[in-house]
Amino acid sequence: MTTDLIAVSAGDVPAGAIVISDDVTAKLAAHAALEVPDAGGAASRVLGRILPGAGHLGIRQTSLTSLPRAAAHVDGRIAHIDLTISVRWPASIPQVTEAVRRHVRDRLQAMTGLTVAEVHIAVTDLVTEIPPAPRVR
Repeated sequence: MTTDLIAVSAGDVPAGAIVISDDVTAKLAAHAALEVPDAGGAASRVLGRILPGAGHLGIRQTSLTSLPRAAAHVDGRIAHIDLTISVRWPASIPQVTEAVRRHVRDRLQAMTGLTVAEVHIAVTDLVTEIPPAPRVR
C-alpha cells in the first residue's frame, strides 16, 4: 500500500493521505539547522534591538543550542523554507549557511519526502561568548 504525501487545506484531505503542515515542516527545518555545528538560534529583536536579559522572561536568546526561527510554505510536494540563525564567530558565514542549506534540504527530503526548492537564510547574530567545555573530575 502506498500513501501519498500531499499538502492541502484541512477540509480537502483525501482518505489515506498524509498531510504535513507548514508548522511541522518549519519545526523539522529548525531542528535540522541546529544539527550543523556552527549554527544556532538568533535572539528576538524589538525595533531592531536585542532585549538584554530577556532570556529570563522566556524570550529567545542567541545561542548555538537554541532552535533557529523557521517558517515554511509547503505547496504539494515542494517546500520553501525561511530560517533566521546565528553563526559561531569566527566561522565563515558563507560556509555555514551553505552547510545549513544542504543539511536542511537533505533532512527534509529524508524525513518527509518533500522537495525543498529554496532555503532562505538570514544571519542576524554572531555567537562570540562560547561557554567553556565542562570539566571532568
